[in-house]
Formats: sequence, C-alpha cells, structure tokens
Amino acid sequence: MSICGQIIAGQLGKILIREKSGQKIELGDLLVVEDDRGLALIQIHNLYYGSQISQLARELISGVKLEGRGGGLQFLEPQLRNYVIAEGKTVLRISDNISVPKILPDFFNTVRYTTKQDLEFLSVPENPVYMGKIRSGSKIIDIDVYLDGLDAFTHHILIPSTTGRGKSNLVKVMLCSILGQDRFGMLVLDPHDEYYGRSGKGLKDHPKSRQGIRYYSTNPLPGTNTLIINLNSIEPEHFEGILSFTIAQQHAIRLYKSEYGDRWIESIVRGKGVKGVNKVTLSVLQRIIRTSLSIYFDGEEVICENRVFSNSAGEATIHDMVHSIEEGKIVVIDTSKVGDEAELLIGSIIANAILAKYQRYKSEGGLTEKVPVSIVIEEAPRVLGSNKLADLGDNIYSRIAREGRKFKVGLLAITQLASVIPRQVLTNMNTKIILGNEMAPERRALMDSAAQDLSDDDRNIASLDRGEAIVSSIFTKFAVPIKIPLFKDYLENCVQSVNDRPQTVFIG
Repeated sequence: MSICGQIIAGQLGKILIREKSGQKIELGDLLVVEDDRGLALIQIHNLYYGSQISQLARELISGVKLEGRGGGLQFLEPQLRNYVIAEGKTVLRISDNISVPKILPDFFNTVRYTTKQDLEFLSVPENPVYMGKIRSGSKIIDIDVYLDGLDAFTHHILIPSTTGRGKSNLVKVMLCSILGQDRFGMLVLDPHDEYYGRSGKGLKDHPKSRQGIRYYSTNPLPGTNTLIINLNSIEPEHFEGILSFTIAQQHAIRLYKSEYGDRWIESIVRGKGVKGVNKVTLSVLQRIIRTSLSIYFDGEEVICENRVFSNSAGEATIHDMVHSIEEGKIVVIDTSKVGDEAELLIGSIIANAILAKYQRYKSEGGLTEKVPVSIVIEEAPRVLGSNKLADLGDNIYSRIAREGRKFKVGLLAITQLASVIPRQVLTNMNTKIILGNEMAPERRALMDSAAQDLSDDDRNIASLDRGEAIVSSIFTKFAVPIKIPLFKDYLENCVQSVNDRPQTVFIG
C-alpha cells in the first residue's frame, strides 16, 4: 500500500500531513491512517508549501537562480527541506462499527491512499438510486455509490451548480438507474425537452423504457402521448404562488368558480358576467389568464395557441399521469413549447393531485404500500425563491418542501442559485448533490445548510470539475465525493446488461 505522507500536527478537525517526496496528494483526496483502533478516513481540503529554509533565504536563492548567477546552485537535500503540507479532517472512523470521529489518529503515523478494500463495510440499499463512483481527488475508486431512493426522494434532493457542470446529466443517470423498477414514481417537468431523447440519446433508449416511462408533448413522437389538459381540470388553488392576483381579483375568481363550476376559466375568457364583479376586474382577469395560458376567445370558441389547454379534450390527462406515477413510472412532460407560467401551472395541477391523493391514502391507512413520488423541477427558484414566496404567497412546491415527506412526496430541485431559496426550505432539502460552483455566495449557502460539516470544503467545491460532485445527505455517514458517468456511457451499460448490475455498495 502506497504511503503518501505522515501526520505532523493538527487537531480533530484539522490534521496536518507532510507529503512524501514523489507523491502528489490532491485536493479532495481520501486518505487512510491505520492504528490499533482501526482506520481513520481523512479528506483533504487544503494544500500549501512548507520549508525548513527561511522566507528571506528562499527569496535570495530564487533571485540568484532567476538572474542566472547561481550556476549549478541547488537546495540542500530539497526533498527534506522543502515539501507540501496537506490539511484535512477526519470524516469517519472504521473499526468494528462505523462512527463519527471523536479521537485523533496517532501522532506521526503514516498516511496512505484509500483502497477499495477499506470501504468493504458499505452495503447495497434496498431501493438503490445510482449516483456514480467514489472519487478521491481526481482518482476513481471502483465502488458504485447509491442512495436509498425511499429515503432520499421523500426527504427532497437539491442539485446545485453553475452552468455546464453536469446537472442534467446527473438527473438522467439517476432516472436511468431506476427506470423499469416500478419502485419510484417520478414527475419530470422538462423545459428543454432533453430527458426523453427526442433528438439524441435519452431515456427512450433504455431497454425498459416502453413499460417504465410515459412521455407527454404538444408535438409527440410516435407511441407517446399528446400533452393536452382540459381547462375544467384547473382549480383556483392551482394558481397559488404561480400568478399574482389582487384581493379583488381573488374574490372575483371565487365568484366565477361558484357561479360556473368547472367552467370558470372558460367563462372569464368568454367575458360572461357575474354579479359582484365589475368590468374592469373582469378585463384584467381576462388579460392575465389569456397571457399565462396562451388562450383567447375568437367569438365562437376558446382557442389555445400552444395547444396545451382545451375546453373539449384532455379530460383524462391528469388522471392518467397521476395513475402512471402511482404505478412507479417516470412521467416526462415536454414543456419546451409552452410559456414559463403555463409550465409551472401544469406542474402545480399534477403536484396538487398527487399530494391530495397521498394525503388521503395516509388518512385511510394505505400510504405504506404506495411508492414514493418525486417531482423534478428545473430552475427551482422560480417557485421556491424567497421573492416568489414573498410576492405570490405559498404554492404547492413550497408546501411539498415543508411537509411532503410525511406523505412520501418529495422534490428533486435543480438550480444555479441556491442562495435565493429561503433557508427553511433549503434546510429541508436533506440530500444535496453539490457540483462545481465558482460563486462564493452560492457555496456558502450550500455549506451552511449541508447535512455534514462542509465549512472547510469551500476550495473543494470551487475546484470540482464537470461530472464531479459531493453528496451531502442525512442518509450518508460522511459527505461522499463522487464521479458521475456520462449518461450515454451509463445508458450503454444498462442496454448491455439490464438485469445484471455490477458490484455495488451503498454509502450510508
């Protein structure tokens, strides 16, 4: 086993290791110290130079060499006098049981790189969701990392990073790993039409896609479903937190709902009158609804420009979607051709229906046998951001973030700006799969709300390359560094051996 350094100083959360000459300890490396009590797993979060030569002497020697006056001048025994110091923290104690470190590893003990055998205590979860492989710095340890979906999905997952670090790739890998299992119901609101694979490799290419996925689009592919929702399926509460209405407008909506029942939206668009609603309020309501839903009245019938909403078709769409999700299917909705508000409204309608059903199951005592449900939302601050909550009030997504776990309903939120999500909502995201982020305020928001202490991992997060991540979860023993495979490579493995999983382990 290759020795890479030796402990020379430190304290419980800050172990100092002198790097061995010829070795290269990396930021994020997982290192192991052995003693008579077992193994201590140390993760490196900083690197800096050390030297036995004073700063003034080093400046003089470098100046002599730089100016070409040193001839063959060399540092005396350079491998002894000049070196690298790695700063890390003990994240795990591995012995007869796995525990949080409460003691220091032996002083002056040697340190080596972590091997696959060191992590043999890890086990396979009952409901696996694939993340990637264990990563030590930039080195990959051949151990697959899974989370238990029953816990992770229902307790919410946040995937934050800047553009281009692999958020969508990670979600596709996760969905691919559970497709066809019928263990989880997934609702995917896809504003870029990238998950199913209309113009390239996607979930449709999985060998179990036919039975495991339902795809809805205004421009459906052969064998898929047309996205069309009946206006009568929309209730006033579906707009909560999505559109902003004045008190007078809210009162008018209630009157229209009371007067016209399920046809309240059609009646507003047609300009039908209701006692207690003046023409100005009706005119404003018409404009808001026409703009947000892209519908208008042509003098004879209500027309939807983006073909999503109809007053004559799509009566069973929401029911069919919810039924598929309950059966453990992945429902992907292509919202790339609809407006932002219409997309959020579609998600609100389905999410309200799912939560209401699962609340009823819990009250009837039948929730235990139901599959957990997760709702994938891109650009999460649109519905979870503090400005939205303040300006528009509560919505179904924030309600699920607060209380959905009690009903086995969770969120999988994807964002570039975690810092604008309210602290109480961010804290409720009990699993965070953190990809690279150069913005200090975003890193700070994530470190402050992580399940493990990441206060020393600012540099680690900033240095994460594309496809590298740190999994911080209440269901893991420590913040696990991983390497996420490219979706096309992972899909190819699934196609080659759909029923033959490779050796897997579970971090938890």
